[in-house]
Amino acid sequence: MARKSPLHGKLVTLIGGNGFIGKYVAQALLERGARVRIAARHPETAYKLKPLANLGQLQFARCDVLDPASVGAAVAGADAVVNCAGSFAGDQRRLMGEAPGVVARAASAAGAGAYVELGSIGADPDSPALFGRAKALGEANVLAAFPTATVLRPSVVFGEDDRFITMFAGVIQAFPVLPVFGPEAKLQLVCVDDVAEAVAVALEDPATHGGKTYELGGPEVLTMLDIHQRIADAQHRSRTFVPVPDALTAVFAALPLTPMTSDQWLMLKAGSVVGQGMPGLDKLGIAAKPLGLFLDRWMVRYREHGRFGAKRPAA
Repeated sequence: MARKSPLHGKLVTLIGGNGFIGKYVAQALLERGARVRIAARHPETAYKLKPLANLGQLQFARCDVLDPASVGAAVAGADAVVNCAGSFAGDQRRLMGEAPGVVARAASAAGAGAYVELGSIGADPDSPALFGRAKALGEANVLAAFPTATVLRPSVVFGEDDRFITMFAGVIQAFPVLPVFGPEAKLQLVCVDDVAEAVAVALEDPATHGGKTYELGGPEVLTMLDIHQRIADAQHRSRTFVPVPDALTAVFAALPLTPMTSDQWLMLKAGSVVGQGMPGLDKLGIAAKPLGLFLDRWMVRYREHGRFGAKRPAA
């Protein structure tokens, strides 16, 4: 008989649970029998999770993470709270620096027994990027309000419906020659399923994982050029990639209406690799999944003639 999760029947509030990572976290919790409350400005965007839940297992709450009263209502009665809110847009200091403290204080006041803050590798009060400084401030505010919180810092997160692999897949499909920004930047891509599992594991055992910070990365470190080439290979396409010098990338990122902001460029340039000596997925009992486990299947729809295209002979 399968062991019943400690989260079974417990109420977990997911702040920002309608986002890319939040939806996967919700699924991991629902599978454990937890009751899940999706709290977001637009919770209706997570309604597709309804078929995965039993009757009464999934709730939706409209919540503005910058409004203490709204957050307080969203976490009322919760046994655990997870903050998934984050963005490169808007007022990053308020959203990712100040708001996490608001959520943590509300969780503490509500009597929650566990709290997980979803941060980012690169969180550093001295980071050249506002994003990195904001994430560091958010962590500090969370731990000041909820000292037994678990901080999870993922690298760049990939999944079938992400905005990273899918973005590059689309342009690689469309153009024979492409620029590569930050070609030597090193990323330790992490699967969204592993990140979701890490959140659930941390919530299941706050006595072990509370008050600790984990950096979540996959089993291999890839450069941006490696990632582009792997996507092209999985699409069965021959492409020419042109590395762009950092100085030109900085100018490009500073221009309006480009797909990369200056903050994103600074974070990319710094790379996103698990820090030496930092506990990672293995310390949470999770075997990291490599990008290659999924990429060939995900790229079928980008190939010429899709699944009806010619298959490559086995190597």
